[in-house]
Amino acid sequence: MARTREVVLASRNPHKLRELSSLLAPLALVRLPDDVELPAEVGASFAENSLIKARAAARATGRAALADDSGIEVAALGGAPGVRSARYAGEHATDEQNLTKLLDDLSDAVDRRAAYVCVLALVEPVSGGSLRETVVEGRCEGMLIDVPRGSGGFGYDPAFVPNEQAEQNLTMAEISEAAEAAESAQAGKDAISHRGAAAARLLRLLEGSA
Repeated sequence: MARTREVVLASRNPHKLRELSSLLAPLALVRLPDDVELPAEVGASFAENSLIKARAAARATGRAALADDSGIEVAALGGAPGVRSARYAGEHATDEQNLTKLLDDLSDAVDRRAAYVCVLALVEPVSGGSLRETVVEGRCEGMLIDVPRGSGGFGYDPAFVPNEQAEQNLTMAEISEAAEAAESAQAGKDAISHRGAAAARLLRLLEGSA
């Protein structure tokens, strides 16, 4: 892989740009041009949604484009919310509303297993007008607790305890709180997070194809 390669991020979320830029160095992620419109995420899987966005950005810009789609899968709910994680309680639901609905739906569940999932899709225009596509998945397995804890992170983080933190019983939100105060804590979170796992796999594939 080249030392620095510019890649368009198929998202207008500044938080996502910062996080993925840190995880994917030496790739240089750049913001999506204002005149590029991304299609609706109508895929039935994280991979389909990632590819929908990355293909659109790559075709519109003529440059390599990266997209991610992520969410939480809950065993007792048959894998839901899945691709609907960001709108589980409705199209314009807040993180708090989504989390409240999820915990309500699990109020009688004995099985509390869950997994954060992130799929990254890198789409690169090649000669002849075709596209080269690389898709990787990262997972963070864990358990959902009944009462949310911690103010860091976002989404379902206050109720999700990664398996790697089972002994300390820290939620992802509590890990994020610690990360704000210590760079080493952030590195620790990245090492176990679904985005960190997906980013590491993508970098290994790119290094192997250099």
